[in-house]
Amino acid sequence: MLAGCGKTGTSAWAEPAGSPGIVPTTRPAPTVAPVRVVLTKYLKPTPDNPKHPGYAGAVAHVQQDNRTLLTVNVGHALRYQAGPVELPAARRVAMRTDSIFDLASITKVYTAILVLQLVDQGKVDLNAPVRRYLPEFTGAGKDKITVAMLLAHTSALPVGAKVTGFRTNVERWRSVMTTPLVKGGVPGTTFRYSSVGLMVLGRLVEKLAGQTLDKALADRITTPLGLKDTGFLPLKWVKDKSRLVATDARTSRGLLRGTVHDDVANHLGGVAGHAGLFGTAREVAVIGQLLLNGGTYGGQRILSAAVVAQMLTNVNKGKPAVDPERPRRSADHGLGVEMNQPWFMGKLAAPTAFGHTGFAGTSLLVVPSRHQVIVLLTNRAHPNWSWSNPDTHRVALHNALAT
Repeated sequence: MLAGCGKTGTSAWAEPAGSPGIVPTTRPAPTVAPVRVVLTKYLKPTPDNPKHPGYAGAVAHVQQDNRTLLTVNVGHALRYQAGPVELPAARRVAMRTDSIFDLASITKVYTAILVLQLVDQGKVDLNAPVRRYLPEFTGAGKDKITVAMLLAHTSALPVGAKVTGFRTNVERWRSVMTTPLVKGGVPGTTFRYSSVGLMVLGRLVEKLAGQTLDKALADRITTPLGLKDTGFLPLKWVKDKSRLVATDARTSRGLLRGTVHDDVANHLGGVAGHAGLFGTAREVAVIGQLLLNGGTYGGQRILSAAVVAQMLTNVNKGKPAVDPERPRRSADHGLGVEMNQPWFMGKLAAPTAFGHTGFAGTSLLVVPSRHQVIVLLTNRAHPNWSWSNPDTHRVALHNALAT
């Protein structure tokens, strides 16, 4: 284990013992130096991102054999004010190992876990039409969409929903539920990434759990796992605001810090199944370890081993993928997690490797063959998401850890 150096440097925590069936690997443990080199590199423009820095700051957290190996922080949690205008050095806020990030679409993994808990409880059938649980989920062809299709992104729903121009949240959610399929789309046939599908699943959780999504998350995941730095609407519960990592600083919405970056989630009040969750690198790693352990962590069983096995099975084998932003991507996907995707996993991509990315610059990667959980959280959307491609940072880190 590496020696801890406090909350503003490299640190390490011992995690609870893993599942009895996990046999420690003899693979050499990663070290801090190469990880710090990779993270520091993107604080400035690089040949693969030449016009701007890749991000203002980042935190990487790596676990192996259920033990934390390293946590490295670089750069700043806050570097720009609205405009965007670069702040003088004295007003910038340094990144910490316990900085709290907008996790963006990593939120989808937590929503998937909440849905699969309902499967474990016999309240949801993965192969049942969504409309069985949500009659308001209407539109041509949508009676064929199952819960599993939403989790696997094969529903033929579009990426986003129209939520602007409405006066109330009731109207906004009605628009989400009546979002039409993409033109020519046939449910169950093609991978097409859809945030709408996870928005719908968030509502399914709320209805069947009898709780708002943020309350369900707290009662069913974060409290049992002891995750005190994970949740929606962080401005309500983060006492030390210096821990909050900034995202956008453009004048359209001003500086965002503790307010969700995703516009749709923001219009929906900051709590949605596809985005809106905030957390630290260490606590995101707990979710990866939970799944690697077969549904348990720290003596708490969150999911059954059987449903975790379903979650981590590639359910899209042989299906085409439509992704204009990543034309080389495959359809490989479990129930709520990406699988075997070199575009962000780099050399660590493998048939059993799984995880998820977030638009704001976040990622979770679990490599079962190496018993590793790797979290990279960056604020690449600070001050402007168009300044960099976060996949370059992810691949660089994962390739460095693959050696």
